[in-house]
Amino acid sequence: MGVISIFRKEVAGFLNSLIAYMVISVFLTAMGLILWVFPQTNVLDYGFAQLESLFGLAPYVFMFLIPAICMKFFAEEKKSGTMELLFTRPLTDLQVILGKYFAGLFLVIFSLLPTLIYYYTVYELGSPKGNLDSAGIMGSYIGLLLLGSFFTALGVLASSVTENQIVAFILGAFLCFIWYDGIDALASLQAVGTAGHMFERLGVVYHYNALSRGLMDSRDILYFLSITAATILLTNLVIGSRKW
Repeated sequence: MGVISIFRKEVAGFLNSLIAYMVISVFLTAMGLILWVFPQTNVLDYGFAQLESLFGLAPYVFMFLIPAICMKFFAEEKKSGTMELLFTRPLTDLQVILGKYFAGLFLVIFSLLPTLIYYYTVYELGSPKGNLDSAGIMGSYIGLLLLGSFFTALGVLASSVTENQIVAFILGAFLCFIWYDGIDALASLQAVGTAGHMFERLGVVYHYNALSRGLMDSRDILYFLSITAATILLTNLVIGSRKW
């Protein structure tokens, strides 16, 4: 019940604030512009019923959306002085972290659900109607959801190390960028040599792209679950350090 109470508190607090609707509106507007307006990515100019441009650029939008959702989780508690009060309740550190994490993940899913309208629209625009790779799109949504769950864990971690929400946002966006693009860039360096392929597998791009092709490999799913769990445990270590 402890996790659920924290979950409800964070979701209600977020949805009762103006910033929640601003963040979600910016996300959906960005996705809409990518799919229908921008000349290099829009479906109408491309001439094919597909959502590759949406799923190719969505991770970069997530890098800003998710840290914006998560930045207040612990930073606000620290700044307002309610952090210690929170931990005087009969809850473990991990329960508090999981409550906030699942609240963040719920809000990410809540933001993502309206994009199903884009799938329906492209489905109707196909010639013949429904002429699109639904299995690949389903895999892309699963990959995006798993990526969002990991980015949420990173956002919660960033919020746990500072009392400044802006710092938490910047740190969260930086961590998301490093894991998504930084490791992949490192793998492409000539100096890395034959170890490049190993570094590539450590980054999330390799596994996200595999899922986006509709390949439901348990190794890719296990990778995301593992790094998400490891990040949550690291957050637990950071929060627990106040007792040292």
